[in-house]
Amino acid sequence: MSTLIIALPLSSGDTTTRYEHVLTPEGQSIAVHATSTANLLPDASRGADETVAVVPAEALSWHRVELPKGVGAGSPRLRPVLQSLLEDRLLDDPQDLHLACEPSPAADRPIWIAACDKAWLSQHLQRLEAARRPVTRIVPEFAPHSGALRLQVLGEADRAQMLLSGSDVAGGVVRLPLNTSTLAAIAGPDGLPERSELLAEPAVAALAEERLQRPVEIQQRTQRLLIATQTPWDLAQFDLANTSRTRTLKRLLGAGQALLRAPQWRAARWGALLLLAANLIGLNAWAWKEQASWQSRRSAIDSTLTRTFPAVKVVVDAPVQMGREVATLRQATGAPSGSDLEVILSAAGAALPQGKAPSGIEYSGGEVRLNGLNLGPDELAAITAKLRPMGYGGRMDGDILQIRMEGNR
Repeated sequence: MSTLIIALPLSSGDTTTRYEHVLTPEGQSIAVHATSTANLLPDASRGADETVAVVPAEALSWHRVELPKGVGAGSPRLRPVLQSLLEDRLLDDPQDLHLACEPSPAADRPIWIAACDKAWLSQHLQRLEAARRPVTRIVPEFAPHSGALRLQVLGEADRAQMLLSGSDVAGGVVRLPLNTSTLAAIAGPDGLPERSELLAEPAVAALAEERLQRPVEIQQRTQRLLIATQTPWDLAQFDLANTSRTRTLKRLLGAGQALLRAPQWRAARWGALLLLAANLIGLNAWAWKEQASWQSRRSAIDSTLTRTFPAVKVVVDAPVQMGREVATLRQATGAPSGSDLEVILSAAGAALPQGKAPSGIEYSGGEVRLNGLNLGPDELAAITAKLRPMGYGGRMDGDILQIRMEGNR
């Protein structure tokens, strides 16, 4: 899945704002690295399946807070609680700031909160959406982490900056000028820890090695943007969470429209249409065959009824009519029917356990009700097991055992 990564500038977003962007086909290599206005950014029709906005370090402040019990990451009270906790730490009104919690926060320790100017962020997101490049994720350029000290030197040689992060960095992510005094304050008398990760952009790599007295790993800005998208952070929270889902939906709809209209998908569209047509034809053929088979079976049953009982002229429900005709024949010949009282009582006598006798007998509509039988579940199961081969079913209603032919239920 290709990803369009957009670095948000510190300036406000308008029609003339230029956005540095990277297009990566799989999250590892760079296909495009350029700067353009919003309406000239690559879109879904050119292969961008996901659009990620990167918030620069200068636009974010980091704060560590401990949430009160009962307030978690999904709590509706989370935002007002955060505003209350951060009110004394922020220079701006918390209502004017966009806040975001760290991903998957633990319940038993303080969590990191990112804060940035809400109007500035909303302006850029709206500008990109107006240009039909809706953002699906918002990530920080740098984020706090619990590992060893990471020192990254950025900028130009005459105004180089250091970005510090790691478990020992109290502010989460700290930006300082690269000079002798700040290095002395950071390193202390023993120098930087041996396990420190030292990175620098090519323009300041030589200066960084000279000041740090250690070799540094060169990291291009494009690599840094790629790494930023691999973080689990997503700043689209609270009031931006719904718009994030809306943007994702619009992106999926846009991709669907591109699939329907783009020339390169013409063969796939024809293939899908042919497959759909084949399925429809196959389903109709199967349904016609099943209907013909059902009609044939029904005609055979109707024919058997009219041949066996010529008096039946109109067939409405063959099984029911056949049962009635058989019962009439039995009654005419004096043969007992399975729903007669004597036959049911005979079956009940064979099925009831020894020592169990009803206190009363009722018969109505082909059903016998034996009163006063207090049967346990095992006894009832044994009775029904004996009745079933004889074509009867039994069930308890309080202390009454009801027996009737299975076909009459």
